[in-house]
Amino acid sequence: MTRVLFAAIVAVSLAAAAAAAWADTKDSYYYPPISSEEEFSRDLGAVPPAGRVVRVGFTTQITKAQLAAPESPRFVIFAKGDEAQHMIVIALDDQIFKTIYRARAVLAQLTSNARGTDFFIDNGIETQATWFDLAKLLGFEDLVISDGATWSHRVIFK
Repeated sequence: MTRVLFAAIVAVSLAAAAAAAWADTKDSYYYPPISSEEEFSRDLGAVPPAGRVVRVGFTTQITKAQLAAPESPRFVIFAKGDEAQHMIVIALDDQIFKTIYRARAVLAQLTSNARGTDFFIDNGIETQATWFDLAKLLGFEDLVISDGATWSHRVIFK
């Protein structure tokens, strides 16, 4: 009986470990497997903590602005996770994020737009903060940017 119990415990433990490993490496519903990764760590000072409502509101406002523009959006930005702690940016055509370099250029353009906001100006960070800083300040844990077809890049905020 002890052997059977021990075997059952080992089997359950191995199954749980395999499931956890699969969850960490499985393809996402929204983008292909992560093909590159980096960490971003910088502290721009104290700001009020942002929760799920702020993160969802932020991505909703970007979506509304994109849909109000005369041209169709070329990428989408949304938040996922129980606390909306994961920012995802996915290309909607085959050219805008054809390379990681083009994707980074779009993030730089988003940085330029964010630097003109009252939040950046009021906090005195409009000349140094980036899109990554903004995402981190909003409480996102990471950002995945992808062409939606062949590659995905994750930025982990520390």
